[in-house]
Amino acid sequence: MQVFDDAVLKCFLEKQEQLFPEPVAESLEEAENFLEECMAVVVNSVDEVIEFFDEEGVDMDGAVGDEILEADEVFEVGDGRYLIVEG
Repeated sequence: MQVFDDAVLKCFLEKQEQLFPEPVAESLEEAENFLEECMAVVVNSVDEVIEFFDEEGVDMDGAVGDEILEADEVFEVGDGRYLIVEG
């Protein structure tokens, strides 16, 4: 099971509307529960984001490098890590 620290949870709370039309969580606890339910993952680099999508068989329409970070499912935590949420 993935453990989400406060930086990841705050990132999701602030940016959740890039993926969802309205907020799905209003507190750190709600954010944690939601991310656990949808089996979100935290990775440590752009390369790991690309690797994740490759392993999941997600077609990124030829996106490479930083382009893949523009996907709605990818949230930049701000400390070099990325949260990937499959809505």
